[in-house]
Amino acid sequence: MAQLTIAVAKGRTAKDTLALLKKANITFPDFHKDSRKLVFYNEDQSIKMIYVKAIDVTTYVEQGAADIGIVGRDNILEANADIYELLDLKFGKCRFVIASLKELVLSKGSTIKVASKYPRVTEAFFRRKGMNAETIKLNGSVELAPIIDMADCIMDIVETGSTIKENGLSIVEDVETISTRLVVNKASFATKTTDVQQFVEQLQKVLE
Repeated sequence: MAQLTIAVAKGRTAKDTLALLKKANITFPDFHKDSRKLVFYNEDQSIKMIYVKAIDVTTYVEQGAADIGIVGRDNILEANADIYELLDLKFGKCRFVIASLKELVLSKGSTIKVASKYPRVTEAFFRRKGMNAETIKLNGSVELAPIIDMADCIMDIVETGSTIKENGLSIVEDVETISTRLVVNKASFATKTTDVQQFVEQLQKVLE
């Protein structure tokens, strides 16, 4: 068996990811949530896990530094990487929304200023609507942009929508439901087909 390298996203989905792997009898004895290490091995050294920022998972997979990645579909859509998306892991469910302080009509041909952590996703959405979007890239607290009149609205992911409501914004439109996915490097899928498929099947069994 060839060694597989998997890139696991830090952050909101990490706990569920590691719990799913454990159910599939894939564990990393040296891992604990407060560790500063970035590389971990399972008991028989057949799987190497690299623990990285969610936004970087698709890059590691696309570049071949990882054979497999586990990350939210929001990051997959934003990266637009040349990789295979093989499995919906059914957790970390959120949705992309457009939210604003004011009533907003999203009409074809109009121009809008949007703050978002996801400029590629934002621009694609408004392009499909036939609108001109001026996107302001922010890395956090995007809800602030409409409050200080820096943007007309935001595009962001929400789970409950409580942060949006607490800041006085309302959801204008639901864009897309997202969840955590398993992605694979294209070359790895060709050269380590059996090992990749076995890994995927292990996870599928515990998801059923």
